[in-house]
Formats: sequence, C-alpha cells, structure tokens
Amino acid sequence: MTTALAPPVRMGKAAVAALGMLAISTGALESVVAPTLPLLQRELDMSPAEGALLNIVLAITGTLVTPFAGKLGDRYGGKRVMIRLMAVVSAGGLVSALAPNLPVLLLGQILQGAMVGALPLSFIVVRKHLTAGESKAAIGLVSGMFVGGSMVGLLSAGPVAEAFSRHWMFAVPTFAVIGFTLLVNRLLPSDPPGRSDNAGIDWPGLLLLSGILVTLMLVFALAPEAGSQPLVFVALIVVLAAFVAGWTAVERRAAAPMVDLRMLARPVIWKSCVVTFVICLGTAMGVYLVPQLLDVSGDGYGFGFGATEIGFVLLPGAVAATLAGPMGGIGERRFGSRAVVTAAAVLMAAALLALSVAHSEVWQIAVGKALIALANGLCVTAMVTSIASSVDEGDTGIATSLVLVTRVLGSAVGGMLGGALLTAGTSSGSQIPAESTFTSGFLIAGVVAVLSLLVVRTMSKGVKE
Repeated sequence: MTTALAPPVRMGKAAVAALGMLAISTGALESVVAPTLPLLQRELDMSPAEGALLNIVLAITGTLVTPFAGKLGDRYGGKRVMIRLMAVVSAGGLVSALAPNLPVLLLGQILQGAMVGALPLSFIVVRKHLTAGESKAAIGLVSGMFVGGSMVGLLSAGPVAEAFSRHWMFAVPTFAVIGFTLLVNRLLPSDPPGRSDNAGIDWPGLLLLSGILVTLMLVFALAPEAGSQPLVFVALIVVLAAFVAGWTAVERRAAAPMVDLRMLARPVIWKSCVVTFVICLGTAMGVYLVPQLLDVSGDGYGFGFGATEIGFVLLPGAVAATLAGPMGGIGERRFGSRAVVTAAAVLMAAALLALSVAHSEVWQIAVGKALIALANGLCVTAMVTSIASSVDEGDTGIATSLVLVTRVLGSAVGGMLGGALLTAGTSSGSQIPAESTFTSGFLIAGVVAVLSLLVVRTMSKGVKE
C-alpha cells in the first residue's frame, strides 16, 4: 500500500513580502561600492584598475556560487540552502564593514558574492508553493526588489559614508540582511528535497572556471599596458584559451557538471544568456563610468561631485530599477519575452549612445542612467521569468542560475572594461581621465547593445497570458 504525498504548504503573502525585503537588503549590500568607488579609491589609494576589480570581485564569487546553489537547491530544498548562503553573505558584510585595508575589503566582497546564488533558490521555493501564475508574479517581484535594492544602495551609500564612515555603509545593509534572513527562516515553508543523485561536486569544473575568471580579470587589468608588456599579455590570452578549452571538456564529461552545457545548448537558454550578457555589460559600464564622470573635475567636463551628490543624481535610476522588475514580469506574461527584451535592448542602446554625445549636464546623466537601469531590470526579469516557467520544476534552480551567472559575467566584463578604458585614458602623472575615454566607453557599450538585437529577433515570442 502506498501513501499519497501531502500537497506542498501554500506560501503566504507575508512570506513573499519577507523574500522581497531580503532581496532589497541584499541588493543594497551588493551595490554600495559603485557610488562610493571614487571615495574608496582615494581612501585606500587604489588605481582605476584596482577600483574596477573591487567593483566586480563580488560578481566573480557569484559566478562560481550560483550554479552550485541552484543545483543544491533543486536537490536538497531551496530554503535550506538559501539560509546557509545568507549566513555567508552576512559574514562577508561584517568583514567589509570592519575592513582596514583593500585586501580585507576584497575578502569581504568575495564572501558577499554568495548572495547572487540566493535568487534562484527563492525561485525554487515559490514555484513549489504557489500556482504557475502566482509564481511568475512572485519571481518578478523578488527580481524587481533585488534590482530596486541595488538602487537603494547606490542612493544611500554616499550619505552614510560621508556622514559617518565607509564602514557604516556596509554595516547598515548587513544588519538588514541578518534581520530579514531570520524573518524568512521563520515565515517561509520548508520545501521538500527534489531529485537526488549520487554525483559529487564538480571540483575540476569549479577550479577551471575560477582560473578563467581570474585570468580574464588579469587580461582586462593589463590591457591598458599591453603595448609595454606584449609577451605577458599574449601569454595571458593563451592561458585563458587553455582554461576555457579545459573547462568545456571537463563539463561535457562530468556526471554532475557545474554548468550543464546540454541545457545551455537549448536555444531558449543560450539566446537568453547572450542577450542578458550584453545588456548587463552595458549596465555595468554605465554603473562604473557615470559615478566616475560625476566625481571627476576636468577641463570642461565632469562635475566634481561628492558621494552624497552622486547618490542624488542616481535617484531616478533607483525609481526606474524598482519599477522594472514588476513591469518586466507583467510584460512577459502579457506580451511575451521577446517584446520585453526588444524594448529593453532599444532603451539600453539609446541611453548609452545618447550619453556618448551628451554628458555635459546633470539631467543628461540622470536620465541616461535611469534608462539604463530600466532596461537592465526589464531584460533580466523577463529572461528569468520566462526560463523559470519554461523548464521542468526540478530544473528551475540550475536553469535560472545560468541566466544569473551570465548577468554576473556581463557585469564583471563591463566593469573591468570600464576600468581598463579609464586607466588607458589617464595620462602619466595625472589622475584625471580624458573626456574621450568616457565618450568611447558609452559608445562601445551602446554599439554592443544595438548588435544584441540581432539575437533578440531570433528568439521565440514567449508565452502570453
């Protein structure tokens, strides 16, 4: 005689709200570095390249953690793994808050990177405890809250750092993360483990991907000086290619690969990843270049703003990003993912190309940054929502983690590219980049966004409701 499995416990509105507040807190903690990067560079005596590394080191950890988090969540239950990840994030936030120098701050940012893996885990939980339509709305809400939280961090970090110190800008959102993690642990129903298997962790895949990311960062860091050290630069390119080839071979043969390349080969997955990468590359360049442009005081360009003033200029972006998540989820349901992503790519390209030719007034910077934030939120939310609802329930974690890893990679490449451009555009003996450097950065990102439309037009329209 077999016993019927009890239906999953329904998730209440309070639990969904708690997930949303945790997403805001983690998003805020993720983004406090961006608006205060010029301040941190001065206090810790960092070069633009080192500043770019600090700006994206959290993303590197996220790239490594997210696939494992999604897989472990599918296997052992999303809530169980998510609470443990948030403990690591909280520890990282406290390390960053207490950091006396750059190496310790980098360590804190590395630990904070575990937060990126929490998003696919929350998607696993809501799919198990809500209906299909409700889960789409909840995924859109949580994604939007995370993006909105990022903008809250961008807005509040400057005033907190200037009124108190850089230590408190990490401490405040960390305390919020700890509080809402405890609330989520209390309100969120436990989801039963999913499919089990005996395959272990893909350590070779993890080590090789780590090598790829570290080498890629070194390539971008050395790029401005490649002319003076050509052999070293070429050697790094060769090492990078070897890591990529080795990682691909290992993942194809692994019983439980870190990144399921067979899933990545599905058109709906790889096209979503390509578009997400491009959109997030443009976003990251904007996020890095805009505060630097607002901070610099050059001959006829720049504004010489402090961290607090920079935060206020980014306020429209905070509003746009907060609205983008719910708008992306609703738009994906009503019009299909392709329509939403097309609109996002057009907005992104228009904003970046406009900034490349018009960045002499504060309102131009504010509007351009708001459009970039809106485009990023629309794209990522539509992609995650579409993929989360188009794969088997047991694959939710790993499928959505592929898009989120791509988001992180795009952000890392965009941030390092922005840092490399500013380093190359700063004359010897000067600390002020040339205006043409900012123009080139916005132009490159805008052209790439335009090219992404070639992929978008081949995507399926997506399911409309």
